[in-house]
Amino acid sequence: MRVGTDIHTNTVEGFFSLLERGVNGVYHHVSRGHLGRYCDEFAFRYENRKVSDGKRAEMLVLGAEGKRLTYKQPA
Repeated sequence: MRVGTDIHTNTVEGFFSLLERGVNGVYHHVSRGHLGRYCDEFAFRYENRKVSDGKRAEMLVLGAEGKRLTYKQPA
């Protein structure tokens, strides 16, 4: 979450509600080794929840530019 913003109980509940819906509805299972990646994905979704789908996709592509997408075994 952005630094300097007010964080309330409802903010935290909203984030965990989004995370829970994603895990139960999309992924069905989250391994402990990849939990950080799932949390990062849903943090991105939550922070950009008021942005249009097209703009959010554009941000995703621009954020991946110049980076290699590799798979590493979780620790």
